[in-house]
Amino acid sequence: MKIGFGRATAFAMLTFAVAACGGRQPLKPIEGQNMPAVPVGAAAAPTAQQLMTPSIQARPERTVDLLTSSRVREDDPFDLPPESQP
Repeated sequence: MKIGFGRATAFAMLTFAVAACGGRQPLKPIEGQNMPAVPVGAAAAPTAQQLMTPSIQARPERTVDLLTSSRVREDDPFDLPPESQP
């Protein structure tokens, strides 16, 4: 199935147009709606940027624990065979 040059160009232009339609303005609530309620114990309501920033628990920092040498696996006292059928 061969696509003509005109169709391929139109498809590429449509793809670029759809990809470029994202907004670059700061977030704000829709007119007539309020921001979320103030959380219990907070002094002020969070801003849109604070709501969009993930917490430490949501995106923990990576710890790098590289294995520098291999070791023989120790015996596990809880690694038991299955029980026989009664």
